[in-house]
Amino acid sequence: MKKFLSFIAAIVVLVATAATPAQSQEAGPSAAPTSTVDVHGLAPIGSTKTILFDPQKATAGYLAKVSGAARARSDAYFEGGYVLLFVDAGYAIAVSALLLFSKLSARIRNFAQGRTRSRFLQVPIYVALYLALTTLITLPLTIYEGFFRERTYGLMNQTFLSWFGDQAILFGLTLVAGVVVLPLIYTAIRRARRNWWLWGTAIATAFTAVLIVIAPVFIAPLFNTYSSLPASPLKTDILSLARANGIPADNVYLVNASRQSDRISANVSGFLGTTRVALNDNLLSKGTHDEVLAVLGHEMGHYVLDHAFRLLLLNAIVFLAAFAFVNRGFGVLTDFFGGNWDVRTIDDPAGLPVLAALATIFALLATPVNNTITRTTEIQADMFGINAARKPDAFATAVLKLSNYRKLDPGSWEETIFYDHPSGHTRIWEAMRWKAEHLNDPDIKDGPVSPR
Repeated sequence: MKKFLSFIAAIVVLVATAATPAQSQEAGPSAAPTSTVDVHGLAPIGSTKTILFDPQKATAGYLAKVSGAARARSDAYFEGGYVLLFVDAGYAIAVSALLLFSKLSARIRNFAQGRTRSRFLQVPIYVALYLALTTLITLPLTIYEGFFRERTYGLMNQTFLSWFGDQAILFGLTLVAGVVVLPLIYTAIRRARRNWWLWGTAIATAFTAVLIVIAPVFIAPLFNTYSSLPASPLKTDILSLARANGIPADNVYLVNASRQSDRISANVSGFLGTTRVALNDNLLSKGTHDEVLAVLGHEMGHYVLDHAFRLLLLNAIVFLAAFAFVNRGFGVLTDFFGGNWDVRTIDDPAGLPVLAALATIFALLATPVNNTITRTTEIQADMFGINAARKPDAFATAVLKLSNYRKLDPGSWEETIFYDHPSGHTRIWEAMRWKAEHLNDPDIKDGPVSPR
């Protein structure tokens, strides 16, 4: 694998210029002029009338707009996710244990071996049956979390059949990915042997890069309809904001996300000619003109700051740690239980449930790391968007509209561990802190008044 390092050197040159008026030619003697001279102190450069503004009070004022039952419901929904994080992990490990100790995994391997003598082709056969079986076993939990729980909290607009149709599409995509990627990883295991986990990291990273490129154009439209946003002052302003920040977009797409839920969202995604600026119809219907621009300013930040590449590199490091953990853990577990499972070596497809269980454990332990990676990326996009769109109050009110499924004001450790986006408190504080430093700018001075 090659490692690429790029160094950017920024050179700032300060040029001070001084100009003195040319002196007039000497003239003959004349009487000295007399006049009354007013002497008074000059105001400091750039000073204007002081505007009283406390960003902390403004933040508290915005947060207070969501209270009572609405705040309690938001907190309960989000905090329930903490419990489900452990429930999902425990359920996945239990499914792996069931397949191993019942030797069902070994029987699936034997079935694959009976269909072909090719070790490469045995893997996709095993993987297809494994994914179908595990999806069926976990279906009750998936239905509860994905449909009934969402409906209980008022976040689901679909009928069960419509939701199930989306799940079927998702399963199809997972199946295709599994039968393509896992045979490559098992090939790396057989050929690279002790260093297979390095090749596994490369394969997983390359697959992630491919997803980044194809997802906006080929995957997202499988779930929603993308149509051109009708001509309007809003579309003009969105494209102007995109052009001003070097984003190669000549259209804005509208996504019919309301068929699934009432959540507001937007994105600027893609790479190598697949870039798309899109907002969902919930944001269009629920957001003001300035709120839409504030949200899209954030999304444009992801593109301009090369966050796709940043996340790819950081995720590659996480992948490396994960594959190393799985490689080490497989040997430890099979030393104890391999005979009971009829799992021979790490290149045996019947050991896939072992790999899956170890990956689940790693993902659970790495939750704070993964969340911090994405959360800090989102904070960078927040700051870019606030500077680009220059609508701090609109950004704050847009954040409040996310509160139906995101807890607004967590503790610091809670946010560090469980939040993959900044909390509402953090994001509104960012906007109000920025506003405090730009109070005398004409557009900010003439803009909305924050809570005081």
